[in-house]
Amino acid sequence: MKPLADCAADPAQSRGRLHGDSKGGTRGPRDAFQRDRDRIIHSVPFRRLRHKTQVFIAPDGDHFRVRLTHSLEVAQIGRVIARSLGLNEDLTEALCLAHDIGHSPFGHSGEDALEEALAGAGGFDHNANTIRVLTQLETPYPLHPGLNLTWETLEGLAKHNGPVAHASWALAEADAEFSLDLLTFPSLEAQIAAIADDIAYDNHDIDDGLRSGLFTLEELLTVPFVARAWRAVRARYPDVSESRLHAELVRDQIGLMVNDVLAETQRRVAAAGVESVDDIRAAGVPLAGFSAALAAEERQLKRFLYAHMYNAPPVAAVRVEAQKIVTGLAGAYAADPFLLPQDWRPVDGDPVATLRAVGDFIAGMTDRYAIRQYRELIGPIALPEGF
Repeated sequence: MKPLADCAADPAQSRGRLHGDSKGGTRGPRDAFQRDRDRIIHSVPFRRLRHKTQVFIAPDGDHFRVRLTHSLEVAQIGRVIARSLGLNEDLTEALCLAHDIGHSPFGHSGEDALEEALAGAGGFDHNANTIRVLTQLETPYPLHPGLNLTWETLEGLAKHNGPVAHASWALAEADAEFSLDLLTFPSLEAQIAAIADDIAYDNHDIDDGLRSGLFTLEELLTVPFVARAWRAVRARYPDVSESRLHAELVRDQIGLMVNDVLAETQRRVAAAGVESVDDIRAAGVPLAGFSAALAAEERQLKRFLYAHMYNAPPVAAVRVEAQKIVTGLAGAYAADPFLLPQDWRPVDGDPVATLRAVGDFIAGMTDRYAIRQYRELIGPIALPEGF
């Protein structure tokens, strides 16, 4: 196994866990970060990602990505990058697997509706809710709430997109209990998890977009980065039909992006002169990412996907109905908290606590459970056939 780089997170030097006296090290064959990864994989909210939207509502088609398959693809890419840079693969994998656990049903559409519904209680943010789920709401242990993850895993989940100057209520509560140094940059492992997320969804959304017919290959090739990769694929396989080469295009683009991140991250780390994980946190700038040239091209690709996929009329039409479901459920539960399961009802009737309990319950729903609850409590919903 390749030795860890000086700036890698070391489980033996972990800042430990909130509950108990574990300070890292090993228990049996697993170290602290390996146990974090395994706790995440075995958790109920991780399993629920199987039926939560990525782009298409989860029940719609067996071959499209959902939050679970997306998280697995992010983890695969993250591990490759971490291994190549001499970083801790297990921490990287844990962060990649858990990064979307806080998502509500119906992806960002559901999140927007829940944010509005909870405006009187501090709103809703899926990143902060990931921390809330993993530290408070998931309760597999008899003596404490949460999965009792290491500080490094919680820090990486809280800050994988960078320092947090204005924490939402959920993240502020977690930080008050177990300070996550929100104003500093996270470990390189967390930064790699964030860029692996971008690489995964940029490319699997191309695959899903072509498969669904939301855009054509000809339209996609108006993006210069994609066109360049396609020319290379076509040159290698001139006699193979175009449809057989879509997956090859996606593989090539992932490889190009990964190689760019490796080169750029190595350049930034060398230029910053960092020698430890503490230096990474104190650098004041992100040290993992795309080169300036590829970052500009990746933004062009994102603009294409927003125009031709995320905001495409068929997707937008379902999004309207999805938001109606979340808004309707939030209103029904807030008006009558006794509609909530007994374990989810706030004990003191405080209106803020009630709204937050409603948010916790809805955010944990899968797409299909939310649809079923809406039909039972409110009535029919105009979703496409099969829902």
